[in-house]
Amino acid sequence: MSFLKIKKEEQIIEIGPGLGALTIPVSKLLKKMIVIEIDKELCKKMENNRKLNNVIIFNENAINFNFVKIKKNRDSLLRIFGNLPYNVSIPIIFSLFKHHHIIQDMHFMLQKEVVLRLVATLGSKFYNRLTVVSQFYFKIKILENVSPNSFKPIPKVDSCFVSFKKKNDNLCSKYDVNTLSYITKVAFNQRRKTICNSLSSLFPKEKLIKLGINPLLRAQNLSISQYCLLSKHLNF
Repeated sequence: MSFLKIKKEEQIIEIGPGLGALTIPVSKLLKKMIVIEIDKELCKKMENNRKLNNVIIFNENAINFNFVKIKKNRDSLLRIFGNLPYNVSIPIIFSLFKHHHIIQDMHFMLQKEVVLRLVATLGSKFYNRLTVVSQFYFKIKILENVSPNSFKPIPKVDSCFVSFKKKNDNLCSKYDVNTLSYITKVAFNQRRKTICNSLSSLFPKEKLIKLGINPLLRAQNLSISQYCLLSKHLNF
């Protein structure tokens, strides 16, 4: 909670609140709070919890949730946090990127394996599609490493608490997240191949050369700016 530095008037959304272990203390700091929970039974229990009388509950899947509908006004930005289910954390994160323009920041507890990809550097074995799209829109920082012993039942994986801070970059509005996501998906599905081969269905070798991109590079050797350049010149 100390990492969030919550202000009373802010629009805070929690994904996957469960029984409200974090929801209760956070909601006390706010006028209103929103939670998104896919489990119908958990939603019913929260609705009957008197300690959550200022919490608005949406029994929906966060992956398909329309965050625009809950935004207060033009100037307000959303702050999102949660202990994401590890088996669907990546799909949830990718779905949130589609709403990057209305998000101020995000704080999540994630499996360490996922976090290593989020903060990976160019050329490393962890650098992949998630790295490129995440770091294009957000500055990502590991706030705390969390031992499995901090959870009950004890999981078999290590975890990290991570922050996503929105980049104040006008470039973000110039590229379509779906296009960037698609190109990186095609490239990293065959990361051992040169991009001349892995992206052959999208860009002929001559086009790559014309854009100043070495066709003999592999997916993990292309910078975020180079992927953005490819996104700009992709013609479906």
